[in-house]
Amino acid sequence: MRTGMFALALGLLCLGFLPVLPSVGWLLLLFVAGVASLFTRCWPVGCFLLGLCWACGSAQRALDDRLAPELDGRTLWLEGKVVGLPSRTPHGVRFELEQPHSRRGELPRRLQLSWFNGPAVRAGEQWRLAVTLQRPAGLLNPHGPDREAQLLARRVGATGTVKAGQVLSAVAGSWRDELRQRLLAVEANGRQAALVALVLGDGAGLAREDWQTLQATGTVHLLVISGQHIGLVAGLLYGLVAGLARWGLWPARLPWLPSACGLAMTAALAYGWLAGGGVPVQRACLMLAVVLLWRLRFRHLGATLPLLLALVAVLLFEPLAALLPGFWLSFAAVATLIYCFSARLGGWRPWQAWTRAQWVIAIGLLPVLLATGLPVSLSAPLANLLAVPWVSLAVLPLALLGTLLLPVVGVGEALLWLAGGLLEVLFSVLALAASWRPAWVPPALPLWAWLVVCLGALLVLLPRGVPLRGLGGLMLLALWVPRESVPLGQVEVWQLDVGQGLAVLLRTRHHSLLYDAGPAKGEYDAGERVVLPTLRKLGVSHLDAMLISHAHADHAGGALAIAQGIPLTRVLGGEGLEGLGLQPCFTGEQWEWDGVRFSLWHWAEGQSSNDRSCVLLVEAQGERLLLAGDLEAAAERAWLASTETPRIDWLQSPHHGSRSSSTEAFIRATAPRGVLISRGRNNGFGHPHAQVLERYRRHGLAIHDTAVEGALRLVLGGQGDVEGVRAQRRFWREAGSG
Repeated sequence: MRTGMFALALGLLCLGFLPVLPSVGWLLLLFVAGVASLFTRCWPVGCFLLGLCWACGSAQRALDDRLAPELDGRTLWLEGKVVGLPSRTPHGVRFELEQPHSRRGELPRRLQLSWFNGPAVRAGEQWRLAVTLQRPAGLLNPHGPDREAQLLARRVGATGTVKAGQVLSAVAGSWRDELRQRLLAVEANGRQAALVALVLGDGAGLAREDWQTLQATGTVHLLVISGQHIGLVAGLLYGLVAGLARWGLWPARLPWLPSACGLAMTAALAYGWLAGGGVPVQRACLMLAVVLLWRLRFRHLGATLPLLLALVAVLLFEPLAALLPGFWLSFAAVATLIYCFSARLGGWRPWQAWTRAQWVIAIGLLPVLLATGLPVSLSAPLANLLAVPWVSLAVLPLALLGTLLLPVVGVGEALLWLAGGLLEVLFSVLALAASWRPAWVPPALPLWAWLVVCLGALLVLLPRGVPLRGLGGLMLLALWVPRESVPLGQVEVWQLDVGQGLAVLLRTRHHSLLYDAGPAKGEYDAGERVVLPTLRKLGVSHLDAMLISHAHADHAGGALAIAQGIPLTRVLGGEGLEGLGLQPCFTGEQWEWDGVRFSLWHWAEGQSSNDRSCVLLVEAQGERLLLAGDLEAAAERAWLASTETPRIDWLQSPHHGSRSSSTEAFIRATAPRGVLISRGRNNGFGHPHAQVLERYRRHGLAIHDTAVEGALRLVLGGQGDVEGVRAQRRFWREAGSG
């Protein structure tokens, strides 16, 4: 039985590693082979093939429900019903629309929409909206998050920006929406948003600083409803019945164990319903149901069986769940506890078991955090030692009881005030822990080093006295394996995918330079959210120079966050920026790093900020790259007039391919063999312009575009070609038309 279930789980999990999905013909063939294997009693092969077929079929249905390519980037009038809890932001509202329809074409069943400066939107309302729709996509950088996979796992078929709209059928709002408003209105020591997250699973109202504190201390799971909360509520009911039975207070005519399991499951389902029944809640309820069934009937079969059953049940219910990091973290945490606490000789006192649970989970989750690219919290074991019982045994019961008793005047508010005060104390302590030990974003590891870390974690978690346990600690040192160095005389160039902006990392053997820092607008800062994490995952712990071409927000917006987040030796720029101590860019300044020459050019007489962009020419073993910022036609002419040898090999497209740049004379004189375009998908500026693209093609340039290929990598001096991150095929990724 276990072998067949394990094979079924493997077949379901294979989905996340497929570069493409099998065709219908291949799926039918695999299905027939799987059924035949079962009839011939080759259970593992049959279960594996059937699991793979089920997962692929489910994924194909999700892909088929995406927005049609011909509607990508178009603005349509559509109608649909608001579902879930719309979330207010400082700049508007975000919400999901279900079963939308339009006379202009067939739409996916679920849309995720943003409405900047939009009115209040309530769950259950029917709206008519003018929406600019996009196929699911997101920024794609080396070792970074994959938003396409996340949207597919949630079965969101399109995203969009609302331009205008009118409500067709106003409703009083869903009961969850009304309850959220009621919770936000109570006095809870300023922690109303945290109570909403804890009770309703809606963390949209949490301040950015609070999220940073939770991430830095590894305690996000405490405020985002997860298996821990579902298990706690169920455990409280189960423990209450078990305690009453032990003390002889439970009715003798009612068997206590079935009653305890039934009440625990009922409480878990009620809490999941209160939290909106999202994918993590569904996963937690399925896992709990399997565990309770095991406790009721199959405890003699061992502790690993419910974990395997829960894994299979979750994946059969939603095969795409394996595309979400939370899936792997949830099962890895449970598997680690079973691995460390079951089948041990002797016992631990409760306080010993609790303290050891924290550090074993920290080590057990390390390989998963590395594989998913998530930060590693160095303070998590200590922070969770306090935070988990604080939230589980004090805050959550008070919050749920206070919510339940809100109709009783004064009682519910008092309990929520107390819960909010306890949360305020907790956040104060967590902030101290975060400042003491911030989260660590480790460099991405090669596969062999990651496997060594996995084996090391398994050995470290073995009981004391087991041979080779000490070797595990040494194997964990593979976390600091040196990154592959760039050969002398060459420079590795990464044009990051930052949307409508620019950020280019250049690394020689011993030096690193960042040209531009990505955009920033409102609360979104690409320097903090994209550039800094990518630098760390690429193993860059120090920048010898940061060069900001000019002061426009799409190039300089992330500069301050980067300067605060990573050590910097020098900051250069074509225009002054506050708070950076920026040195001016001068024409003719040159330097050499590891056999690679860097040269600056700046047109101080430029009439616009774009024309005053600081230009960087990089030369490596006869191969040349020009980083041109936002140069326009006049500045291009000035650069040509001041340059004796304008020929280059690679060009960063000036001004993102704007019609005011990349003139015929400039392209003819520089004669690059390829151009690198950095821009946002379906951007409002029309970049790159069709005339510019035609000019590039007419001159035979290879066109590489971050909106199509993700982040772009070039080894200058190696005479190679440009590679896009999107070239690493996954079945859910597609090269967008832009």
